[in-house]
Amino acid sequence: MRMRLLRYALAACVSATLAFAPAMEAAAAAARIKDIVDFEGIRENQLVGYGLVVGLNGTGDGLNNSPFTKQSLQSMLERLGVNTAGETVRTANVAAVMVTANLPPFGTQGSRIDVSVSALGDANSLQGGTLLVTPLLGADGEVYAIAQGPVLINGFRAEGDAATIISGVPTTGRISSGALIEREIDFRLGSQHSLRLALRNPDLTTARRIALSINDFIGVPTAVPEDPATVRVTLPAGFNGNIVDLLTDIEQLMVQTDQPAKIVIDENSGIIVMGKDVRVSTVAVAQSNLTVTIAENPQVVQPNPLSFGVTAVEPNTDLDVVETNSNLALVNESITLQELVDGLNALGIAPRDLIAILQAIKATGALQAEIEVL
Repeated sequence: MRMRLLRYALAACVSATLAFAPAMEAAAAAARIKDIVDFEGIRENQLVGYGLVVGLNGTGDGLNNSPFTKQSLQSMLERLGVNTAGETVRTANVAAVMVTANLPPFGTQGSRIDVSVSALGDANSLQGGTLLVTPLLGADGEVYAIAQGPVLINGFRAEGDAATIISGVPTTGRISSGALIEREIDFRLGSQHSLRLALRNPDLTTARRIALSINDFIGVPTAVPEDPATVRVTLPAGFNGNIVDLLTDIEQLMVQTDQPAKIVIDENSGIIVMGKDVRVSTVAVAQSNLTVTIAENPQVVQPNPLSFGVTAVEPNTDLDVVETNSNLALVNESITLQELVDGLNALGIAPRDLIAILQAIKATGALQAEIEVL
């Protein structure tokens, strides 16, 4: 009887060990919920404005070539009490610019944000310039921030009579903490009773795993996957806290992500990136290279002595065609990504030829993955 109980106990331990091993492997490939989703309402908003940069050392817009700069300059001077109507304005120290910024989530009135400045006209450089007061508008046309300050550029421009050196892009710059927030976006996160989690990489399996992980942690059915990109979380009855406390608890939970098998190809650079779930059936591949070499060696022909001929150049073209063939190579059915990579590397081909081979294997139906060409 004791031996039978001992065998049962050993069998239970082995079963528990085998069941625990995949769980440890899954946990090793897991990611935090906060790293794979965006919370509804916690987002940035884009701001844009039009302004003038002054103080440039002759590297600003040409007023004849940039009429909008001239009109903006005259309008600004008139608001400051300087009448320039009918006068000829000549200056190269002013440039019209577009100012952009991102309004952070829950940005409070009076706090500062960074802004980017980009030349709009034919200015050569914004080095040494100062941005004048520029309202920054949101998509609704309302002013959310005011920008002003000295512009710091990432490059430089130096030129002489016969040479010019340009490093970086001197017509763009940045003003650190260069804008003051004047209007807040009204969104009270703490008063919400339900919130949506938006997956950055939509996937049905991942959405379901997120919901199951949250419900297991809370102990009640709080999260519901609505679609591959959305999981709705509702504040459970009797929860000791608000939605912020709930999000703080669940954003640290670990979830194993899942994505469809995909191969991403950049034909311009020859880069190939494969996902871990890419599989291929057994196929035979043969690849042939055709090299055509054309060399021009023109010959100079001199006329005979005491003749009336002239020196001439006769074309001379050397044309060479080389074709290299390879035998059929077998790529065995792969179970893991490493086996697939080893099988393709065994072909001994360049990445650009591998792109064409992958597309051909996909056309035969032997590649169980989606190919995306950038």
